[in-house]
Amino acid sequence: MSKYQHIQEEAYLANMELPKLNLVIFTFGNVSAVDREAGVFAIKPSGVPYEDLSPEKMVIVDFDGNTVDGALRPSSDTKTHAVLYKHWDSIGGIVHTHSTYATAWAQSQRDIPIFGTTHADYNTVDIPCAPPMDDLMIKGDYEYQTGFQIMECLQAKGMSYKEVEMVLVGNHAPFTWGKNAHKAVHNSAVLEAIAQMAILTEQINPNAPRLKNALINKHYERKHGAGSYYGQ
Repeated sequence: MSKYQHIQEEAYLANMELPKLNLVIFTFGNVSAVDREAGVFAIKPSGVPYEDLSPEKMVIVDFDGNTVDGALRPSSDTKTHAVLYKHWDSIGGIVHTHSTYATAWAQSQRDIPIFGTTHADYNTVDIPCAPPMDDLMIKGDYEYQTGFQIMECLQAKGMSYKEVEMVLVGNHAPFTWGKNAHKAVHNSAVLEAIAQMAILTEQINPNAPRLKNALINKHYERKHGAGSYYGQ
């Protein structure tokens, strides 16, 4: 039995949720799960169809993007995951998809405005879209630089990765993260739903106003505040 079986199993189960939630087609997208004590994470192998995956096929990688264990090549987005794990020490899982609606916003290079209470249940701000990467970074270590592109976007907007667990990469697609791989997948599904609602909102009313602050604060605090009362 592999000493990394726990994170291989976690990563496998989380990856298998992506097609079930209609967040991926073919081999688009990937999920990783981290073991902080070991300094490694498990991630989907590159280009392998979801129906062919198994826990033992999850590749073990360190925080510099080097393969530690596994017979297959890790996801092409591995270095992005590695950068985020290395710099954000409280996240336990990362998801990258090309889900339709979130990717449409990324391709439009627009933040997703906070129009309604569904959005406010998870964020008090617009979902940020990182500017497209410059040419020199693209020609360099592209996937490695994508990690910094994400971090710099949140920093520039004064946002904390501990509070905003989702981002759009301009002209690319969404990334989400969370305390574990399951929560990161949850956030990816939430992002896709919010993205779809926002597109429909703008189609129905191109001048739709942002949600007022009283409702933003009410809905966020009832789920996440000190006196939260949502759920059991």
